[in-house]
Amino acid sequence: MSSAISARIYLDHAATSPLRPAAHAAMEEGFAIWANPSSPHAEGRRAKAALEDARARVKAALGWQGEVIFTSGASEALAIALGRAKAGARLVGAAEHDAVLAAAPDAEQLAVLPDGRIDPLVLAEAVQRERPLVAIQTVNSETGARQDEAALAALIHDAGGLWLADASQSAGKAPLPAGADMVVVSAHKLGGPVGIGALLVRDYGLLEPSGGHERGYRRGTENLPAAMGLAAALEAGEWCTTPAERLAFAAALEPSLLPIADRADHILALTHPQLSAQVLVIRLDAMGFAVSAGSACSSGSLKPSRVLSAMGLPAGAAQRTIRVSLGWNTTPDDLAAFLGAWASLA
Repeated sequence: MSSAISARIYLDHAATSPLRPAAHAAMEEGFAIWANPSSPHAEGRRAKAALEDARARVKAALGWQGEVIFTSGASEALAIALGRAKAGARLVGAAEHDAVLAAAPDAEQLAVLPDGRIDPLVLAEAVQRERPLVAIQTVNSETGARQDEAALAALIHDAGGLWLADASQSAGKAPLPAGADMVVVSAHKLGGPVGIGALLVRDYGLLEPSGGHERGYRRGTENLPAAMGLAAALEAGEWCTTPAERLAFAAALEPSLLPIADRADHILALTHPQLSAQVLVIRLDAMGFAVSAGSACSSGSLKPSRVLSAMGLPAGAAQRTIRVSLGWNTTPDDLAAFLGAWASLA
């Protein structure tokens, strides 16, 4: 086997990030606490105590002062928020993740600017209705575009609305949006296990309860080992690269980057002048690099990315755009190696 294949470099953390060792160890501890947290006996009480400890640790790690509802992932968290929020019209950004559109298929979509940010004029007009719920992500999963969180919160709250912030790509990597009423968190995007997420709610009163677990706001027995893994992953914190190293990496790729006014330093969208995204993914895979052609939920489609289309990128350029996303175990050597590989494809 060639060294190019044996020394793999994983740069698809926006799809799923490898499990952190601390999260793995926490889950092993959780598997030993096997009882149902809702059971009244000693075994159940022990599980309940461990679950509440994990909840408190998640809140502390994220700096969240409200409530935490554990879910099976970001998709379920979005479905709970969009389906049961005590609000009026549902408004969603046109560049949101597919899970948002699936949870609110009849929602009005808000146009985004060419750099991926919500058009403030469109938003200001759309929120002029009775108590709307506005779902806008903090960091786009395909382009890394960041929203102006303070401006969004002000526009939405001045109109009496609620902001549902999908922080799947930013939680654990950047501070939570201060003005959000509800925040969605996904564990496997930050080094936690697959199958666990959370809906952070400023107050339970913002949601209609459904009965069941999680204080009556979610059905299904809680996944205690995964909740403990999420807490441990959030507490682990440190990355193998510094912000300065990630910014230098982006600067070296500037000629190929989509023009994003405010971009997170861990998700980059690169457009090649000639090669299609599918060819680029295959070529880079053969060279030992795991990257993707957009969101993992839609990268198998031959259609231009819905997100890139919403930003106004021409179809030809969209079909030549790939996503490179960094994570907690990406090293400076990994970044240097990718720069060499990308230059070789020019």
